[in-house]
Amino acid sequence: MSMKEYIEEAEQALLHTYNRYQIVLDKGEGVYLYDMDGKKYLDFCAGIAVFALGYGNEEYNNALKNQIDKLIHTSNYYYNVPTIEAAKKLKAASGMDRIFFTNSGAEAIEGAIKAARKYAYLKDGHTDHEIIAMNHSFHGRTMGALSVTGNPKYREAFEPMIGNIKFADLNDFDSVLANVTDKTCAIIMETVQGEGGMLPATEEFLKSVRALCDEKDILLILDEIQCGVGRTGYMYAWQKYGVKPDIMTTAKALGCGVPVGAFLMTEHVGQNSLVAGDHGTTYGGNPLAGAAVEKVLDLFEKDHIIEHVREVAPYLEQRLDELAAKYDCITERRGAGLMQGLVFNRPVAEVINKALEKGLILINAGANIVRFVPPLIITKEHVDEMITILDDCIWS
Repeated sequence: MSMKEYIEEAEQALLHTYNRYQIVLDKGEGVYLYDMDGKKYLDFCAGIAVFALGYGNEEYNNALKNQIDKLIHTSNYYYNVPTIEAAKKLKAASGMDRIFFTNSGAEAIEGAIKAARKYAYLKDGHTDHEIIAMNHSFHGRTMGALSVTGNPKYREAFEPMIGNIKFADLNDFDSVLANVTDKTCAIIMETVQGEGGMLPATEEFLKSVRALCDEKDILLILDEIQCGVGRTGYMYAWQKYGVKPDIMTTAKALGCGVPVGAFLMTEHVGQNSLVAGDHGTTYGGNPLAGAAVEKVLDLFEKDHIIEHVREVAPYLEQRLDELAAKYDCITERRGAGLMQGLVFNRPVAEVINKALEKGLILINAGANIVRFVPPLIITKEHVDEMITILDDCIWS
């Protein structure tokens, strides 16, 4: 069938919960994708910050092929070596102590919420504890994750959410203090807000919230689903400031395409929250997912991915700043590492569509922000290629 016929078939079969771009992607190589007609696209989306190692990485692919030939799934009634190895390496990379592997970032958020509430319940036996989340945040689309997502448009059709959630403003410590009560059990935030605008939490804000949590025995939950796994030039964004969370969520680039996420916690939380029977998953942490995570972490170390991000990210920032200075319609560049955004004074859909026509894949973060989350293996030459195309799209 033709690309057009496949799109028509999809519209008849798939639930219409996405307004998809009108192309059918067929294969990838390095930092490029190709559609069914053979058209080449420079990918600055990476499957929404997922494909950190780029497409067609032979070592990664072979690790998955080898595991498929051995064992794909067993359930969590049994141990398996790939996931044990993955957990050991993820502990070392994250500095956390206990790990629960999930199938997605939203599931990781669900587990983090449950762990925080169980921790508080074990302290006082009450079930009326409160969680403070951030306005403009995005944590996922399951009911628990939606409940702590600070954008009413995602929540309103699905009310009521889980209860006792309050919202403060990122980087406004007074707004956090105003929401704290003796029932507050956790504060949850993205270390760098993604969908909400590519906005990093400041060092001062993170340290103030951490000190507040220490003082009142409140758990700090950091969502590193998009900004984690090397994207900001640190394995996890909080490591830049040394503000360690009590619970952390991770996903996206953790498996580089294999659906896998995790919530991690300190030993103290691990020993004082979830126990056997409190939480579970059929697929989470199966041998195939474990093999993916283990190989991703191996390749990050072997190929010096984080060092590479620190080298190329300043150049991306420089070129985006130059573009922002050139056009009055661009009001700001913001972000961290290879997680950047250009803020426009108008909707950006037209710019993104024009870029796609010219062979550049970009996505938005809200209506007026172009988001740049490319594979972490991009070079300065790829940045220049992207800027040339984008410049032409804004000019035209």
